[in-house]
Amino acid sequence: MLERLVSTGSGFPTVHVGDLTLHSRYNPPLEAEKYINSLNFREGVRFFILLEPGLGYTTQALRKKFPHTVILNIHVSDFFLRPEISSDSVADGVWSPGSGETLLHFLENHLPDTEAAAVAIVEWRPAQAAFGEVYLKIFAEIVEYIKRADANKRTMDNFGKRWFKNAFKNIRLLKKSLRYHPFFSPIVITGAGPSLEETIPILTEQKKYSSIFILAVSSSVPALLSAGLQPDLILTTDGGNWALLHLYETLRSKQKKAPAFAAAITAALPSQFAELPWLPISDGSLWQNLMLHSRGLPFAALPQRGTVTATALDLAFKLSQGPVYITGIDLGHRDIKTHARPYSFDRLLMGRESRFNPAYSQAFMRASSITASGSHGIYTQWFARQMAAYPDRLFSLGNNSSVFTERTTGILHPATGPVKETAATCNADVSRRIPREETVIPNEKSSTETVSAALLRALESGKTREILLQELGPLLFPGSSPVSAEAVREEIYTVCGVDHG
Repeated sequence: MLERLVSTGSGFPTVHVGDLTLHSRYNPPLEAEKYINSLNFREGVRFFILLEPGLGYTTQALRKKFPHTVILNIHVSDFFLRPEISSDSVADGVWSPGSGETLLHFLENHLPDTEAAAVAIVEWRPAQAAFGEVYLKIFAEIVEYIKRADANKRTMDNFGKRWFKNAFKNIRLLKKSLRYHPFFSPIVITGAGPSLEETIPILTEQKKYSSIFILAVSSSVPALLSAGLQPDLILTTDGGNWALLHLYETLRSKQKKAPAFAAAITAALPSQFAELPWLPISDGSLWQNLMLHSRGLPFAALPQRGTVTATALDLAFKLSQGPVYITGIDLGHRDIKTHARPYSFDRLLMGRESRFNPAYSQAFMRASSITASGSHGIYTQWFARQMAAYPDRLFSLGNNSSVFTERTTGILHPATGPVKETAATCNADVSRRIPREETVIPNEKSSTETVSAALLRALESGKTREILLQELGPLLFPGSSPVSAEAVREEIYTVCGVDHG
């Protein structure tokens, strides 16, 4: 599509896209100002996303009306980034298809999850008419991101304080830190969807003859172990106590070697983790990074996704430069079968079973509640976009969600990196070939005080104080705004159990 810069009689330029005009032919600034003033924004909007503002007249009008908000310009065409016409200087962030980063990454970097309710999308309707399908696809991706952020926000409101307490508890548990160096072996991510049962035989056979690395979300581990298949790394991110059931199943089982774990620093972890090596994961927030840096610990920084399987994909790309396969990520259920068997929560159903509360009925209610929550739909498109973003690296193994159909395979392909495979190395235990380190952490009695001191120092000055208040305020005091530094400080003292002096 050919965009052209055109002068108007009033001296203000406009743009022709084909036969359509993007701005007024007479007075574009006045047109934009009238449009912005006609919009009724809800109270509390602090972030504006302008979808294809063209030459920026709407951006300038919005900045004039809301001088203290964050404004993000999202361009459908790279034409508007040309130095001779760009007018994005009043925006706080600018993205276009040629920016060098995905729209998802741009939004993650500029919009905190905690602020989903404070975001408003401002559309420029002439741009929608001019760019059609391309415009609508970008609009849909923005809406999907905000829905996911809103879901994360609701979870945070319910579990934020528990996550904060978990973080301090887990810092005390972390006695052996695990670190991996990038490798080239294929990684298989196992979710706990029903389709995992069908692919376990493929994984078992492949594990005998080639170097694959199995990264299992904790809920999928009982099904793997029941088939005699031990994962190489187990991931847990859930902060709720029910997530401990999956980990208890893993720790009780008899395995050839001690299991290795990766865990969000906010996850619910059993006391046995004090004896095991595990890789801590930060969500990239300042408060979590400060806690881990203050202890001098190696860790992985991965965005908060709201679902462990999405975090597993981020972790897989960080660990390996080879192909990544997903299996057991159904993003749905089959009739009343919600997970691969055996599944840890099934014990709860059996324990509550009676004549008037049969396990079959409980399974039906569980399947219905999962469908009603809409959580699968929120993440379906996210995974579909990851498939599109990594066409040469990301594959679907077996009968996962239908969004992966075009990338489905029944076999695993060897790594294509510089590591040369030989008969000897292919038959070797993959854990001996994946470069990994275990660091024994000094048993400092003051670990909690060290961590709390780092957070308290950051609350004392400048920019770090503002960031911490933005992060910890909604976490510790959901629904309260604004939150003072003193209130956050008192909560740190309470959770840490340290003296104010």
